[in-house]
Amino acid sequence: MHELGLAASILQIVEQAALREHFRRVSRLHLEAGTLAGVEPQALRFALTALAPGTCLEGAEIAIAEPCATAWCARCAGAVEISSRADPCPRCGGTRLRATGGTQLRVLDLVVFDD
Repeated sequence: MHELGLAASILQIVEQAALREHFRRVSRLHLEAGTLAGVEPQALRFALTALAPGTCLEGAEIAIAEPCATAWCARCAGAVEISSRADPCPRCGGTRLRATGGTQLRVLDLVVFDD
């Protein structure tokens, strides 16, 4: 379960922000895990919740947006939506697709408590 390692990295990012921006607690953490990011959102949420006690994320709501994946089709020269890297182009059936979106895992924003 690589989500535990990802959760630890996210927690580190949030704690660094807390030191830099002088806040103690997060009320809401909003993440984005694209369809092609290779992340199971429920497992990531579970891992973050497991690591949260004693940190600035303790008790925080964890929201994870899951944007659809997009790709560029070389055959029909168009942008298309896909659900996996193995999908053919839904327009022309072509297989030369380059992922252009839905591969990211990132922190979108934090809502923090002013202490």
